[in-house]
Amino acid sequence: MSEPVLRTQGLKRSFTQGDVTIHVLRGVDLEVQPGEIVALLGPSGSGKSTLLQAVGLLEGGFEGSIQLVGREASELDNDARTELRREALGFVYQFHHLLPDFDARENVMLPVLIKGGDKAAAKARAEQVLSALGLAARLDHRPAKLSGGEQQRVAVARALANRPPLVLADEPTGNLDEATADVVFAEFLNLVRGEGSAALVATHNERIAAKMDRVLRLHDGRLE
Repeated sequence: MSEPVLRTQGLKRSFTQGDVTIHVLRGVDLEVQPGEIVALLGPSGSGKSTLLQAVGLLEGGFEGSIQLVGREASELDNDARTELRREALGFVYQFHHLLPDFDARENVMLPVLIKGGDKAAAKARAEQVLSALGLAARLDHRPAKLSGGEQQRVAVARALANRPPLVLADEPTGNLDEATADVVFAEFLNLVRGEGSAALVATHNERIAAKMDRVLRLHDGRLE
């Protein structure tokens, strides 16, 4: 078996409120293999978003081991962690978080430019991924001129722009109506699989979870 793109061991996270300690993650052991699409299923408050923030290297305060593409995050300084996040990860959130003054193409170009790609390469890659999501005719439209489903497709394209080994998605269609969510999520799966990326997708939707390669259930801070 190949090296996991993501591995956590004994991952814990707790918060203190006054005299009360709240244990959100209670020792999570997790592996995601290259190209594997894994559902992280659980109700609101089960710790799904906290787990994604941990493996996304978005905040500190965690105990345990997080390895991304074979690198141990705890051994890295802030600059190295930022670089690893840029190289290894793409993010899709429930809300698209697109830049309103940039059109669809420009929003998707940004990650490529930040990584050091030249403008022509960034433009070509953005157009390629957006076209794969059915947005070839909407490249020049700013977010306000796009429907909710189109905005979320742009967010998916942005996450895949740098061909990350792992995509982290937190309720990626949770802000859409059911019919649009089904279409967008099917396109998300097709694009991730076509790019050869792995994905860890947090959801509370059993029907969506069943479409992925494997389902993990998070309950009371533990994987079941």
